[in-house]
Amino acid sequence: MKHQLKKQPRFSKTGMTLLLVASVLVLPLASLNAAAAGVKLPRLSNGKPDFSGIWQTTSAADYDLEPHSNRKDAPPGPGIVEGNVIPYLPKALEQKKKNFEARETDDPRTKGWTLGVPRGIYYPEPFQIFQRANDLNIVHQFGHSVRTVYTNGSEHPEDPWDWWLGDSRGHWEGDTLIVDVRHFNDKTWFDRAGNYHSDALHVIERWKYLDPNTIEYKATIEDPNVFSRPWEVSVILNRHREQNFQLIEDYRFTLDYDDAYPPKPDKQ
Repeated sequence: MKHQLKKQPRFSKTGMTLLLVASVLVLPLASLNAAAAGVKLPRLSNGKPDFSGIWQTTSAADYDLEPHSNRKDAPPGPGIVEGNVIPYLPKALEQKKKNFEARETDDPRTKGWTLGVPRGIYYPEPFQIFQRANDLNIVHQFGHSVRTVYTNGSEHPEDPWDWWLGDSRGHWEGDTLIVDVRHFNDKTWFDRAGNYHSDALHVIERWKYLDPNTIEYKATIEDPNVFSRPWEVSVILNRHREQNFQLIEDYRFTLDYDDAYPPKPDKQ
C-alpha cells in the first residue's frame, strides 16, 4: 500500500510579498539601531556629552513658530510648536495681532537687539558653544550675544535684574542637559510674526545628541501673563563641518553710525 505524501504548506504570493517587504524594512532599522549603539558621542573628561562646536538649524521657525502659509515677507512653514497653536490668553492674543501688523518696524531683530531665549537657537544664523565641566558659553553670530549656562550646581539669584537672555542654570539627566532659564526682561520676541512674552517668562531647555553631529533641542515655555498653559517647541541643530567655518561679526545696531565712526578729520 502506497503511503500518501502530505502536502507541505506553501506561502501564497501575497504572504511571500509581505514577508519580503517586512524583511526590507526591518533589516535596515536593525542595522541603524546597531550602528547608533556603537556611535561614540563627543564627551568631556568627566564623561558628560560635549556640545562644543558651531551649530545651526535648517528650520524656518523664525518666520513664525506656528504653521503658516506663504506671505510676502516669509515662506510657508509647518511650525515647530507641539499641537501647532500657541495658547495665548485672549488679551495677549490681541497684542500678538498688533505685533504682527507692525512686525516690519517693531520686531527687536530689525533693531539689531539681542534675540533672546529660545529665539537665538532657531534663528537662521550660526551660534557656537564652548563647553567646560562647570559651564557652557553660547556665542551667537547675531549681535555676538553671549549666554552662560552654569552646570556647577548653583542656583538662580534671588533678587536679580531682568536680563535679555535670562539666567541659565543646567543639570544633567543621563546624557540630556536640562537648562532652567529665568529672570528675563520683556524686550524680545519669539519670531518675526510677533509672538512675544512678558518679564514673567520661564524656559526649560532640553539638549540631547541624536548623533555626533546632530542635537535635538526642545524648550518648554511658560508665562502666566501671556499664555494659558506651558507649551513646547522642538528643532534639530546641525553641526557646521565646513573647513574654516567661523562666526562672522553681525552688529546690525551699529550700521546707523558707520558714517560717524571712526571719527573723520575735520574738513574745515
